[in-house]
Amino acid sequence: MGKTLYVSQQDCYLCLHQELLVVKRAGAILQQAQLPHLDQILIFGHAQVTTQLIQSCLQRNIPIAYLSHMGYCYGRLQPIQRGNRALQDMQMQLTPKRKLETARQILKAKVHNCRILLLRQRRRKPQVSGEKLALLQRLHTDMDSAQSIDELMGLEGAAAASYYPTLGECLTHVGFEFTTRSRRPPRDPVNAMLSFGYQLLWNHILLLIELQGLDPYQGCLHTSHHNHPCLASDLIEEFRAPIIDSLVLWLINTGVMDPFEDFTDEVEGCLLTQSGRTKFLQAFIQRMEDIVQPSKDPVTGTEEEIPRWALVNHQVQIYRQFVGNQLPFYTPHLIR
Repeated sequence: MGKTLYVSQQDCYLCLHQELLVVKRAGAILQQAQLPHLDQILIFGHAQVTTQLIQSCLQRNIPIAYLSHMGYCYGRLQPIQRGNRALQDMQMQLTPKRKLETARQILKAKVHNCRILLLRQRRRKPQVSGEKLALLQRLHTDMDSAQSIDELMGLEGAAAASYYPTLGECLTHVGFEFTTRSRRPPRDPVNAMLSFGYQLLWNHILLLIELQGLDPYQGCLHTSHHNHPCLASDLIEEFRAPIIDSLVLWLINTGVMDPFEDFTDEVEGCLLTQSGRTKFLQAFIQRMEDIVQPSKDPVTGTEEEIPRWALVNHQVQIYRQFVGNQLPFYTPHLIR
């Protein structure tokens, strides 16, 4: 897998010089990237893209995604996809029983990873509520007996209502108070970073799904409404806490983010400023390149140290193998 180019500066001009993608503003070169080495381009806010560059990206199967300042994806330019029809047919033929069990494993992994993240924080911050940790464990166990997707989602909602306020107890810097998750609009800097980070990761997972030939509109947990790629929303769940939530904690508790300079209150809610987006994107890229040890491979039984972006791709491949009947069930990523 190649690289993702993030363009967060406003009023930029993206053009092509031979095989070099050049990002300019007011005549000055801000970024450069070799087009053959790119997997996708994410543009936040306003930018001009030349027809020559668009055509070259379509020929090379490099999608261009347009996102808001908050990271919400408006849409993507990409070539006509043939996909893997046989594999996508197998996705459509997944039985309700297999879908329910996959949804169960995904949400159990999400709650497990949230709890482990809080346990890690508790070693440094004993004020983290032991009662809330015990509740998360009970809800995790209760998911084993859930008989429907709706019942699973209800348990997940109860877990989120306990998890996010406890996550707020782990923040140490003034100006970053956080008691509840608010998405549209994000009401405070912490929610702004969580929303921005989740959208970044969601876009990465969507690309990986398409590269594996899967149908992004055929999921097990979420339903596809208004042409929503629900499989990306399924597979992001197990990675929210270990990738994005932990990154937000680090950015705040190490003093990287400034609650005044890096955020602004607008009609759309609390948004990251240009400086805030730049800091977040730099930290996100570094986090995705960090070497981690994945869960045991269900096929080979081996473990290998790989960068986080490869770990996410590894999970999409496991899902593909599950759909293709190479694996009896989907095994999500669990942190320790």
